[in-house]
Amino acid sequence: MPLASLIRLLLLAALWGGSYLSMRIAVPALGALPTAGARVLLGALGLALLVGLQRVPLRFDGKGRAALALGLVNSGVPFAMYALAAQVLPAGYSAILNAMTPLMGVLLGSLFFGERATASKLLGLCMGLAGVAVLMRTGPLPLDAAALWAVAACLVATLCYGLAGYLTQRWIGQRGGLDSRLVALGSQCGAVAMLLPLAAGSLWLQPLPLAALTPTVAIALLALGLLCTAWAYVLYFRLIADVGALKALTVTFLIPLFGVLWGWLLLGEAVGWAHVAGGGLIALALWLVLRPSTP
Repeated sequence: MPLASLIRLLLLAALWGGSYLSMRIAVPALGALPTAGARVLLGALGLALLVGLQRVPLRFDGKGRAALALGLVNSGVPFAMYALAAQVLPAGYSAILNAMTPLMGVLLGSLFFGERATASKLLGLCMGLAGVAVLMRTGPLPLDAAALWAVAACLVATLCYGLAGYLTQRWIGQRGGLDSRLVALGSQCGAVAMLLPLAAGSLWLQPLPLAALTPTVAIALLALGLLCTAWAYVLYFRLIADVGALKALTVTFLIPLFGVLWGWLLLGEAVGWAHVAGGGLIALALWLVLRPSTP
């Protein structure tokens, strides 16, 4: 991989790993749905600014509704799920669980999209689930009902991410394609349409004092929307253009490392052998799923 692409890969992993840190800071102060709503709104504004500065023609060629609908699956539901999980789970846990995304893609592809599930991929899926079990049973977080619901929310998010890949191919790719920046912008707008009413309803039911928006929370929220969402999308699509989709997916291996690192370094989250064992099993599962198939 060229040096410039490797730097983008590491930066992307650091940003996406940092999203869990930002949520752990913002969610306790603002609530889960307001945080998710602010994230997609800031992400959409950042992408709109990018599209404007780069003078990308706003021609969706009949795929605008598809891009909006894609946003519900690719951003709306997952961002809400991770924000809900951030009420309970440390940043490192959520980052490790996010690595289940390609494994969920294998499961959905074999069940609903006619993809052949090889023995290697099925073994990877089983190992990934074993990694989740090891992390939850032996990690420092108490295994109670709240933790189990939070893990379930993260797994729902990974299912949505896995589904979004197939829907993007069906709704966008097979219909002639669309500029990736417009896909990203349209999907964020769709997520805004879903999450802003929910965020507004949450704030109406439980108003927040202005004092809740401290400088630390404001910085975390801005980083979550503008850096971890808008800029990260730009880096990801550039990486795909430079090195291809398969190599770009190697970012999945690095996100848990940064998620655990930021949580330990900035929030003092405990790190133990459970992270190594559970994360290691999931990483091995990813290798089995993502490695190129031999003829």
